[in-house]
Formats: sequence, structure tokens, C-alpha cells
Amino acid sequence: MLPSAVIFDLDGTVIADEDEYGEAFGKVLKGLGVKVSSEYPHTGGIGVKENWPLLLKKYKIKTEKSIEELTKETQDAYLATLSQVEVKPGFQDFVGELKKEGILTALATSNAWWMTETILEKLDLEKFFDCITTGEEVAFKKPDPDIFLITADKVGVERKDCVVIEDSRAGVQAAHKAGMKVIGVFRNKSHSEELKEAELLVEDFRHLGIRDIKSL
Repeated sequence: MLPSAVIFDLDGTVIADEDEYGEAFGKVLKGLGVKVSSEYPHTGGIGVKENWPLLLKKYKIKTEKSIEELTKETQDAYLATLSQVEVKPGFQDFVGELKKEGILTALATSNAWWMTETILEKLDLEKFFDCITTGEEVAFKKPDPDIFLITADKVGVERKDCVVIEDSRAGVQAAHKAGMKVIGVFRNKSHSEELKEAELLVEDFRHLGIRDIKSL
């Protein structure tokens, strides 16, 4: 049975910007005197601002900079690389398939509205979504389900009739807590392990079609 709506995450799902955000966090951490060995020092899906208390604790960082300042530095570092960011292969065609079936499409991102707006405008993506929900609209971000519950209400669809497409474990958990099926978009084998709770895993939208959505 086809869902009434498909809800997309943005960063790492619709767009391939995992490396750029990893680089941005790494750059700010380096400025704080931290040597980072991982390409992705942050926790995906929970939001940039929400990452910084975790990183300060993890690396035992002492700084006079506020969480807001560190967040802004990270977002600025990311924006400096935005020209390198591309839409995941097959996204436009997949949305076209959904629209032909009368399925609504929505965006639910933990990112801030000003960042989301900048990204959507730069990559000409806003036209693909019937509604957009950002991190400012919820009291608790992923892995809490709030962002998906609000998005379902916005498009006027029962929660059980929504399918979520995500690239983070926090996002998969949030969708399941909201009572929704999840498709995980992975970048490599180890990342696919993080998303193993999803009902279906794909590398990108070229490997996803109406038949797959219907079989969930």
C-alpha cells in the first residue's frame, strides 16, 4: 500500500553534505586545540547546536566561547564549502514518481531555518516539498519524534500513512517513535550498520522507486 506522504531529512539524505559538515566541525575543533581523527566527529541528525555540548564534554574542551558562537562558526565553515554540495543522485526523478502517484512530499530537518533556506535556495530544492519543518519548531530534536509528528500534522496525513527517508540513527529512531516506516540512505558499509533499524536501506534515490515504497 502506498503512503500518503514521504518525509525527507535534508543533510546527508537529500543532499550529499556529510563530508562538508564533518570538515566544518573538524575545523572548529582544530581551532580549539583538538586533534580529530574521524572524518565525522559529530553525531548526525541531532542538529549543529545540540552537538557542541557533547563535543565539549567528549574532548574535555575548556573555552570561553558560547555554544551559540561555536554553532555559528561551524555553520559559517560549512557555508564556505556549500558550492561543493550536490543533490543526491536520482532525487528529482524519485520525487517526480511520488507526485505522479499523488503522494505528498515534506522536509523535516534539525537544521536552523536560515541555514535550510540558504541551502534550498542555492540548490533550487524548495519546489520539491509541500511543507518544510525545521529544528526551531520543536522542543526536542531527533531522536525524539516531535519533528515528524509536526510535519505529519502540517500535511494533514495520519502518522501511520507517512514514510520517512533518513541518513542518521537518530532520525531512524525518531521516525519509529512517531509510528512511521523508515528508509535509510547510507554512504558506506559501516554507515549502513548505523541505520540497520530502518525497514529498507539504499545508497541513493537511483535505487528507490514506487515499488519499494509500496512494499514497506
